[in-house]
Amino acid sequence: MKQLPGYADLTKRLRFSPEQGRIWRDSERCVLLSQSALTTLRSQLVVQLGLARARRLFWDMGFAEGARCAVEAKELRPDRGFLEAFAVGPQAHALTGFGWTEIETLDSDSASGHFHGSFVVHDSIEAAVHLATDGVSADSVCWLQTGFASGFASSFAGQPIVMREIECQGMGDGACLLHARPEAEWPELDDVEKSVPPQMLANSQADRHEFVPGVSAGYHAVRNMIERAAGTDASLLFLGETGVGKEVFAKMAHRASLRKDAPFVALNCAAIPEGLIEAELFGVAKGAYTGAVASRPGRFELAHGGTLFLDEISMLSPLAQSKVLRVIQEGEFERVGDTRTTRVDVRLLAASNIDLETAMEAGHFRADLFFRLATLPIQVPPLRHRREDIPGLMEHFRAKYARRHRREVAGFTARSINALLMHEYPGNVRELERMVERAVLLVNDREAIDLRHLFLGSDRMRIRAGLALTNDGRVSGAEVGKEQDQSISHLVGLLRQKGEGLKAVESRIVEAALEAARGNVAQAARDLGLTRRQLASRLEKIGR
Repeated sequence: MKQLPGYADLTKRLRFSPEQGRIWRDSERCVLLSQSALTTLRSQLVVQLGLARARRLFWDMGFAEGARCAVEAKELRPDRGFLEAFAVGPQAHALTGFGWTEIETLDSDSASGHFHGSFVVHDSIEAAVHLATDGVSADSVCWLQTGFASGFASSFAGQPIVMREIECQGMGDGACLLHARPEAEWPELDDVEKSVPPQMLANSQADRHEFVPGVSAGYHAVRNMIERAAGTDASLLFLGETGVGKEVFAKMAHRASLRKDAPFVALNCAAIPEGLIEAELFGVAKGAYTGAVASRPGRFELAHGGTLFLDEISMLSPLAQSKVLRVIQEGEFERVGDTRTTRVDVRLLAASNIDLETAMEAGHFRADLFFRLATLPIQVPPLRHRREDIPGLMEHFRAKYARRHRREVAGFTARSINALLMHEYPGNVRELERMVERAVLLVNDREAIDLRHLFLGSDRMRIRAGLALTNDGRVSGAEVGKEQDQSISHLVGLLRQKGEGLKAVESRIVEAALEAARGNVAQAARDLGLTRRQLASRLEKIGR
């Protein structure tokens, strides 16, 4: 059994405010749920949804919470080794009252994709709930537990990891035994254990490449809104920053709709010159202008019976806005240069990266069009607000572009996983996609993606200060805390007492870094944020 670190850094994140009726974990509000309440909830869900769907629901809840916990683990123990940082998962699970865990074995190499582990969970509350209501089961019953463990390991390792319950207290075993392996190494997986929910997979192989997985609360909020409107022709308005994946969600809405076998047609309104936008939308009649030697259908006609997605709809001219409104209301339009009316049956989806209500108030967007489009507005959160989705996106894009560019890419190094989890992503999902594609092109075949493949030249300045730059894959250099500030102040005070100045302080820091790196100049330079040549110059000046 591997020895775990103490719980102090986890327990101090909890705050109780009984006067306000609140419990906090950092900035997130929580509730206490008794065993009897959990028993009722679980039993009612099994009765109302059926065993398979209830298991899926609990597993998905656990997976999302585990993925979120893994992102926090990278920052919570920034200067610890792999085992101590990974231990945040089992310890957080114990802290919530679901049972306590012993790590029997844990062997991981992110560069090669290797991940094997064995974990024993004692006193599982899920097993106790099942035994109290249904007795001994023929199958494992700790659905939240295995989902949480799989989500945590997947996000922490940057690849799909499945934790399977080999033994379970609910089956009459003395404890719950979980084995961890990469998803691809399990001979058989059921629908619940697969990293992508089967109901969301696209119908064709080409469409599957367009699907982007997610486990965060923000992702599920968007997906749930889409599913609520799946059986209708309601207009959906996707709102969010550039690059958050609005078109991907629009395609998801089309695939979930009754029109899924009809065309999906997309148009980026910002990419078409103002003088041509009407022709693109409504088509052109023969002879409408010089060079129009034949009639040409527009996007509305091409989408007949299916779905039309208008991205950056705020860029439409006032005239084009009025014509789009007429199509929505009347289901008809005229081609440019034509007097005949064409009828169409189209479901309209739209997207905007600016606040349309503000644009409407400023007179730049028609109020009547806004209210017709905003039947169901869907806010897509930026990637920095749903970091739990990053590991799944990393793996999705790695596989996609390795296949497209015919490359063999082993995976991601530990420090590249850390850097990608901590990055702020001003360009959102599109930025992550381009970073991973770039890395796939630069990395040697059968090697793992590292920082140098993801961040080039000036881009290296965008790595979160001090993070993910150590050779052993640890996250280093978290924000300076009060204790570190006091230590620095104390050092400066001692040097002032001795009459020493800035050069002496710099020399002491250089010597300490070199000592910490055990004489490795390149490592010491990385720790100090210097090049090897810059550090060598400083060492020469101080006679080292």
